[in-house]
Amino acid sequence: MYTDWSVQATVSWLLSESFGSKNVSIVAEEDIQKLCKADAAGLLATVSNTVNECLAEAPRFGLKGPNISLGTSEVLEAISRCNSTGGPTGRFWTLDPVDGTLGFVRGDQYAVALALIEDGQVVLGVLGCPNYPMRKEWLSYHHRYHRIISKLTPPTSESWDKGCVIYARRGSGEALMQPLPHVNQKLVWPNSVRPVQVSSIDNPSLATFCEPVEKANSSHSFTAGVAHSMGLRKQPLRVYSMVKYAAIARGDAEIFMKFARAGYKEKIWDHAAGVVIIQEAGGVVSDARGRPLDFSKGIYLEGLDRGIIACAGPKLHDKIISAVDASWDSSSL
Repeated sequence: MYTDWSVQATVSWLLSESFGSKNVSIVAEEDIQKLCKADAAGLLATVSNTVNECLAEAPRFGLKGPNISLGTSEVLEAISRCNSTGGPTGRFWTLDPVDGTLGFVRGDQYAVALALIEDGQVVLGVLGCPNYPMRKEWLSYHHRYHRIISKLTPPTSESWDKGCVIYARRGSGEALMQPLPHVNQKLVWPNSVRPVQVSSIDNPSLATFCEPVEKANSSHSFTAGVAHSMGLRKQPLRVYSMVKYAAIARGDAEIFMKFARAGYKEKIWDHAAGVVIIQEAGGVVSDARGRPLDFSKGIYLEGLDRGIIACAGPKLHDKIISAVDASWDSSSL
């Protein structure tokens, strides 16, 4: 999908302008091999046009765009910086340009996820969630349904606003949210930034839990068993992408559980940004044994035990770990 390359090129160019191209190393999913093929001229042109359209908007967000439009060679150069393999030392960024491809295609939830990792530790996380509703009640509805209903009832800015960027720096003790401006709306940055915090709910019967929409790489049945054994009564909130991490950080949900099927390896760009955001918002993230996630082993979360648990606080976290322990031996994962 050309969008992935477009986002990678845009983010890479902006980071390079801020820090210098020699200082920017990015772990990301897409490389330039396909774009360099002889029959990819049309695709490369589409990517380049999209990148230039995005960068033309940079001043609205307090950033400086290019003086003239980028050529295809400059776009390829920006994408080529996305070839880091990570590791335990040094500084690199990790980027998921379109996390939740199906959500993006369907007009539902998706995220652009960027994190900075230094010596194996995530030190900065940014989640751009363009379709995230400001009213959490809408999170469980499909975006197309939201559009239909909004046309049938009088819209108010508070009711129908959507889109935000959530970010956090390790050790800051806070996670912050910036609502996205509507088209033609002047952005007020950082005056409209506000802190977000995890929910105070620690009673499982009142908690909302998230799980992936897709069943291909996660076990809904095991998650349902854990949920039942620990007393979760609400239906799971199935949301595409790292928006699940954003929902917990904002206090719109309390628990995210993912138990991968045998053979599936989690990639660092699918979790890094969300982990530090939840932690700085007051939550807890670990593998399903209770250990911290390890981002120092390359592009995969090597050594991940059983699955991933993210939640609003230590009481819920301990209950989930106990429920997983009690159920694991009888599972087929």
